[in-house]
Amino acid sequence: MDSKSERPNSTPRAGGDGKAVEDLSAGNLDKVRDILFGGQARDNDRRFQRLEERLAQETADMKDEVRKRLAALETFVKQETAALAERIKTEQDERTDATKDLAREARDMAKAFEKKTGQIDDQLSRSQRELRQQMLEVQQQLTDDLRQKVDEVIARLTMEAADLRHEKTDRTDLAAMLTEMAMRLTNDLKIPGLDAKRNG
Repeated sequence: MDSKSERPNSTPRAGGDGKAVEDLSAGNLDKVRDILFGGQARDNDRRFQRLEERLAQETADMKDEVRKRLAALETFVKQETAALAERIKTEQDERTDATKDLAREARDMAKAFEKKTGQIDDQLSRSQRELRQQMLEVQQQLTDDLRQKVDEVIARLTMEAADLRHEKTDRTDLAAMLTEMAMRLTNDLKIPGLDAKRNG
């Protein structure tokens, strides 16, 4: 028999023959895949199974370890909490005593401050009274001095006016007279007799 007639035709035919060829090709492909990779797949399955068993065992061991550590941590936390509560109570008692001492010192300081404030107020009142008295005296003295100067200027003007009416004064004398009056008003001119009288 010719080998060509025994080899199946790989060319798909129209209709139902094409579908049969495709099914046959798919079956052959599965067989080839099983031959090539079947052993490796089974080996991988065994490895995965061992890995899952090991993972389950390690997970169980880890859970036990976590439970033990949590129990130890809980015991430690309870002990530390009790010690901390005792320490806080002791510090609270100490702070309460310190607060009482501070309150007593604050009251004493407040009394001393109030007393000192009263003394300062009294001293300030006396100083203000003395300052007002000095200001009144200075004001009175300035008023008297000003009134005296005004009277002197008026008397001088009256005398000079009388002299002008009786005598004819040239412009030089008039300028000197006005300059003297201006100096008297600004306290720049000192009259020996009048200044000695003021200073005496």
